[in-house]
Amino acid sequence: KHRDSRNVIKAMFSGIVEEKGIVISQGNLSNVKSWDGEIGEGVEMVIQGGMALNGASLGCSIAVNGVCLTVTDFSESEKWFKVGISPETLRKTNLGELREKEEVNLERALKGGERNSGHFVQGHIDDVGKIISKESDGESLRIQVEVPKDLMKYIVPKGFVAVDGTSLTVCETNLSENWFNFMLVAYTQNHVILPKKRVGSKVNIEVDILGKYVFASMEAMSKENKPTEEIDYRLGEIEHKVRNRDLIIESLEANVKRLEERME
Repeated sequence: KHRDSRNVIKAMFSGIVEEKGIVISQGNLSNVKSWDGEIGEGVEMVIQGGMALNGASLGCSIAVNGVCLTVTDFSESEKWFKVGISPETLRKTNLGELREKEEVNLERALKGGERNSGHFVQGHIDDVGKIISKESDGESLRIQVEVPKDLMKYIVPKGFVAVDGTSLTVCETNLSENWFNFMLVAYTQNHVILPKKRVGSKVNIEVDILGKYVFASMEAMSKENKPTEEIDYRLGEIEHKVRNRDLIIESLEANVKRLEERME
């Protein structure tokens, strides 16, 4: 008997991949409803996993290559779980390109109060990027990824980004060419799927949600405030009035001093 997910604390992810699963099978589904109400073709996928099934329940969330998916069926004894993938998810991610026996990154949703060794990852992919170079650097591996231009404003050096569900620290960015890079240490290379991907491969990108909130807040403030030119003009007017006030005060003080001298 499957456990009911209503009794399970749900949270977001950390980007710390727990294991590499394997795609067992996939098949097309018709009449799949997306979050926006659109009906279209979807995919049902069965994935082999061990650790990802610890504490699993119907309706629980597991991140597959960084995509938050709902478990619709599973078997702890046979170590597999089933998920449905909507048309919107297929458009925004690389999941539609997965084939049988292909490895995927897996992570269970965090429980409330657990330590987060990565960063706040929602499992909501912003878009796909493309690996444009891979280069060894000692025991580490440097990977460069090109992303859509509108995502670059959220990606900063030393900031966070999730690539195929892996929490990574950005090393460098190039805003004119729309790329960033990161390093994988030896341990990480052995526990995620990224090192096996070839140049030209697509990867799921989720930018840091905190960066999105900051950017949205700054945009809202700039829309509410007056244009910079007008603010500068008003400040100039105030400064001019202050200077005139100071001159008047100095003149009055001089007149008072002269009167005091005469009275003496």
